[in-house]
Amino acid sequence: MLRCVQMMGLAAALLAAMTITVPAHADDTTTVNPATSWGTWRGWGSSLAWWANQFGSRDDMADMLYTLNTVSFTSNQGTQSLPGLGFNVVRYNVGGTGTQPINGGVSLPNNPSTLPPFKMIPTYWLDWSSSDPTSSSWDWTADANQRAMMWKARDRGANVFELFSNSPPWWMCYNSSTTGSNSGTGDNLQSWNYQQFAIYMATVAKYSKDNWGVSFTSVEPFNESSDGWWKYPGRQEGCHFDMSTQNAVIGYLRAEMDKRGLNSMPIAASDENTVDRAIKSWNELTASSKSSVEQINTHGYQGGGGDRAGLYRLAKNSRKELWNSEYGENDATGMSMASNLTLDMRKMHPVLWCYWQPFDGGGWGLINSKPGDNWVGFANPKYYVLAQYTRHIRPGMTLIDGGEDNTVAAYDAANHRLVLVTTNYKTAQWINYDLSKYRVVNGNTGGKVDRWMTQTGGGDMYTPHADTILNGKKFRSWFPTNTVQTFVVNNIY
Repeated sequence: MLRCVQMMGLAAALLAAMTITVPAHADDTTTVNPATSWGTWRGWGSSLAWWANQFGSRDDMADMLYTLNTVSFTSNQGTQSLPGLGFNVVRYNVGGTGTQPINGGVSLPNNPSTLPPFKMIPTYWLDWSSSDPTSSSWDWTADANQRAMMWKARDRGANVFELFSNSPPWWMCYNSSTTGSNSGTGDNLQSWNYQQFAIYMATVAKYSKDNWGVSFTSVEPFNESSDGWWKYPGRQEGCHFDMSTQNAVIGYLRAEMDKRGLNSMPIAASDENTVDRAIKSWNELTASSKSSVEQINTHGYQGGGGDRAGLYRLAKNSRKELWNSEYGENDATGMSMASNLTLDMRKMHPVLWCYWQPFDGGGWGLINSKPGDNWVGFANPKYYVLAQYTRHIRPGMTLIDGGEDNTVAAYDAANHRLVLVTTNYKTAQWINYDLSKYRVVNGNTGGKVDRWMTQTGGGDMYTPHADTILNGKKFRSWFPTNTVQTFVVNNIY
């Protein structure tokens, strides 16, 4: 998660360099190509850590994220009416932090003062005395807030759930800290606890299926584990894993999940910080590990860089599902997010896309928030930018080629609906849309095209407009600077 607080200053400084924007030419034209299919879309989502640890009881937040309703949201700055984002993907962070000593007080959890309480996600497995989940070594009442938000999401229609870990439980770590090893570049998971960590992940997955009403879609034991910034004392849970350790843990995890009847539950790896690191890590997994991993996860912190097309080819050739499981940056306008999201969908073609922290400080959050202070403010413009995508490109649609580099397209074959999302940058201009490769387009001349617009510098914020009309199989729209627009064309074949 890009070292979060530790890296925020660096991330902001590098933002312009990392983000590639492709300025469209004046009065540009894009021709949609329905013959190009980039796969079936599975959805949108976010991680629950850490915001849900603080706000897990709030129904309005659940409504904002996991429904398509118009939601009245009360913040410390006032009340807003917001369009629900319609997320259906939930990444549940199983914690490793403890607060009580074990072994008669000999072993103590090493929680540094730099670790904020709202980022201290408690472990369910309290000590090494017993791996029996019904024993006193396990506390299934822990982490109530995060679990409550997971249930709220499920009850609102979320249907893709991933179990992921930032760090093994503290007592499995060499320095008894979930914030990283003393060096940052060395493993913190004790070598004799490789299997124990696998047992922990498999046991939580099994318990959730049997008792929580959530069967995880995948299990991811690593988080940016090849990098060296998980160093004690840190500000969040994190753990470095050498590739040899990752290979060992994957083998144990597959065996432990199979023992519990979770044979069909996929393992994901390795949730690396960048696309290029994801490629490198995949190539360093053994053949046995690759056969046990059914899903490749990457994070999107490389901005406009990285071999997105290469990762897509790798996943396709390996017959693995590809997720962009985490994205975030400090640009509150949403223009950087729109640029990178467009690159992801046009070059990398993941089956789903997750934002890191919906509620976070400054531009990092979709909603400006300080979870540690129990404070939440108004939505940033990037909230409305993301709504331009999430409310219209829905699970089950097929990603297709929208033509020019700034346009994302998806087709709903069941409802004969085409969705186009275009980002325009510094030059205000007309953009023409050519749908001539379709047989029938909404009655052609005179047919209506639904339109929504967000002007990130101020003005329209996901505002609907009913002024766009087909002329034959074409239409056009005016784009002010730094604007994202969504167009929905119905009855198109």
